[in-house]
Amino acid sequence: MFGRFGWAEILVIVVLVLILFGSNKIPGMMKNLADGLNIFKKELKDDKKKSEPKKEAPKKQVAKKKPVARKVVKKK
Repeated sequence: MFGRFGWAEILVIVVLVLILFGSNKIPGMMKNLADGLNIFKKELKDDKKKSEPKKEAPKKQVAKKKPVARKVVKKK
């Protein structure tokens, strides 16, 4: 399931977490974690909206005039 970790190792980790933090603090920690993830997702959505290019009206293309070839007349 988690690579090399079996169900016994995961159970030991869960028991250690319960002993270290106690059963009273764990729900508060999970709530804070969920709030942080929700804020992170909201910021990602806002960032996507900001980075999308705005649709602008197409600019009119002005035809460039070709240079006129002039004949040079030399005076004698």
